[in-house]
Amino acid sequence: MNAWSTGTHEGLAAPLPAANIDTDQVIPQLFLKSLSRRGLGTGLFHGLRHDADGRRHGRFVLDQPRYQAASILVAGPNFGCGSAREHAPWALVDHGIRCIVAESFADIFLANALHNGLLPVVLPGAAMAEVFAYVEGAPEPRLRVDLHECLLVAPGVAAWPFALDAAGRERLVRGDDAIAALQALEAEVRDFELRHWSIQPWLKGVPA
Repeated sequence: MNAWSTGTHEGLAAPLPAANIDTDQVIPQLFLKSLSRRGLGTGLFHGLRHDADGRRHGRFVLDQPRYQAASILVAGPNFGCGSAREHAPWALVDHGIRCIVAESFADIFLANALHNGLLPVVLPGAAMAEVFAYVEGAPEPRLRVDLHECLLVAPGVAAWPFALDAAGRERLVRGDDAIAALQALEAEVRDFELRHWSIQPWLKGVPA
């Protein structure tokens, strides 16, 4: 089921305030052999969650009991920088993350996220400071994301507006990836081709 089909999501939020978390930290190269989106969550933040001997040390935020069920990640600026691997949003979604809130994202990661059902919420620095204070201080920090109103809400505490264009909202609500979004325009593409060829028939090629 598409997690954004209702246009809203509410979940536990976890703080990851470090800046410049790159896609190799999100999902290391070791896990890029798979072409399937399933199972990639096991490699999520692998280097940050394991010691030099490959043992999970339990200190990483998503391994702490308080945040293990988190579906919203509150991150530092420039999240998703580095290589343009689509496995990064795949791994996050497979783990159960549905939204990342940050002051800024790498452009390619931001586009890949929206194509794969992961909402990137961009907030200014002052708002981010308030969100971090809430998430780190509340006994059970829950956030609600409303795509219709473009609001990030800490119930009973505060609300922060964010920007998301209509195409991005519709893609998330429909659960479309980039290919599905293009297929939805098939009729318009065919109409354009017919008009284009009627005006410039020589571009269609010489019949055999």
